[in-house]
Amino acid sequence: MQQIFIFIFKNSYRLLFLLLLVVSLVFTVQSHSYHRSKVISSANFLSGGVYEQVNSVSEYLSLKKQNDELALENARLKSIIFNTKDSVPQPKLDSLKGVKPNDIIVSKVIHNSYTVYENYLTINSGSAAGVQPDMGVINSSGIIGIVDKTSKNYATVISILNVKSAINAKIKKSNHFGSLVWDGKSTGFVQLIDVPRLASVRKGDTIVTGAQSSIFPENIGIGTINNIFIDNKTNYYTLNVKLFNDMTNLGHVYIIKSKQREEITNLEKKKDE
Repeated sequence: MQQIFIFIFKNSYRLLFLLLLVVSLVFTVQSHSYHRSKVISSANFLSGGVYEQVNSVSEYLSLKKQNDELALENARLKSIIFNTKDSVPQPKLDSLKGVKPNDIIVSKVIHNSYTVYENYLTINSGSAAGVQPDMGVINSSGIIGIVDKTSKNYATVISILNVKSAINAKIKKSNHFGSLVWDGKSTGFVQLIDVPRLASVRKGDTIVTGAQSSIFPENIGIGTINNIFIDNKTNYYTLNVKLFNDMTNLGHVYIIKSKQREEITNLEKKKDE
């Protein structure tokens, strides 16, 4: 307390000056509308800036919750789209016939490799959530890969950016099939090989999953034709396909249960016997 009094005594002139300055400013603002409006607008500017920053921080902190809610909502909407009857002969790009709401598992990519020849992803859903090997993994833009191995709470996924990956795919407009592979070069492109020369192909044509796949439903988006090559030895096309997905930036994904896979596999085994 004594130190406070000493401080006030030593700085009495300065404190008196500041007090008088504040009083004079208050009287000036109160007696002149122009000055008063300036003070109010300045205060609003400062408080508005503070509120904006606080709101930005709050929105950032709530992003995880919002993303999770959006993913669940997307899964619900997709289940509706997947089971809506299509009135046109050719199904839409995002329509998945026969996929029920409980056949969709929402998950999130927690690790993603894309810089080597055999790339894998890790998702935060496993056998406890119903995830099993050989299930297809997609997101709102298109296919991601195929479930490889699972633990109780996690699973690894063979990325489409894996030189060992081979997925049945087709040209959407003509239904000509081929095998979707990756040459290990660019993260933005895959290749559709073994497409017959009879097929009508153009740059920009859409490539989707084919009906011969027992993992993915038909007509899941993959990408568009970017370049067309002819293999003179086999007389087949090789199509360079620009992916719809940015495989270097993945978040929430959907695992599709395929109840037909086991039936198809058993039938094919009987055929080979």
